[in-house]
Amino acid sequence: MKHSQTISCVFEKPGKENTQKTLETAAQKAEEGNVENILIASCSGRTGLMAVPYFKDRNLVVVTHAAGFLKPDHQQFDNKNKIKLEESGVKILTCQHALGGVGRAVRKKLGTYQLEEIIAYTLRLFGEGTKVAVEIALMAADAGLVSTQQECISIGGTSEGADTALLLKPAHAQNFFDLKIMEILAKPRLN
Repeated sequence: MKHSQTISCVFEKPGKENTQKTLETAAQKAEEGNVENILIASCSGRTGLMAVPYFKDRNLVVVTHAAGFLKPDHQQFDNKNKIKLEESGVKILTCQHALGGVGRAVRKKLGTYQLEEIIAYTLRLFGEGTKVAVEIALMAADAGLVSTQQECISIGGTSEGADTALLLKPAHAQNFFDLKIMEILAKPRLN
């Protein structure tokens, strides 16, 4: 694959107001680099639906929060959005968070941090969206929805919407250090 100049979009602040520009930037890179696999984090499904027109002919995977993330047995992902996404041919992944889960349970119960959360806090040095984009790439690879042998674009955000897009080579969680962030396509400035 021929590599061109990195597309770089830096936003003044994090947030959902950056969603459209993040999607446009990611779509441009996908077209330019012939990137087939696109991952996008979406808590309710709204951001996932916004991504559909940008990535119609690609393997679009929407990654949701795990059930119980906010409160026991609760799923944030709106069922109407889920149906619309599935009708559009989008894959939806709901599973345990790669950088949370049992480690978070240990912290809550025993008051001590575990390795997964230390990695998550380290990635947040680059912004919440960077942590999310890396985490969903691990989750999608573990679910077999993307290959660890192909580059993909992974899109995350801060709270709502999307403000970060990374071109990366995914890895399985057990091979975390094989994941490679190749280019930062969009990211908010941190103050």
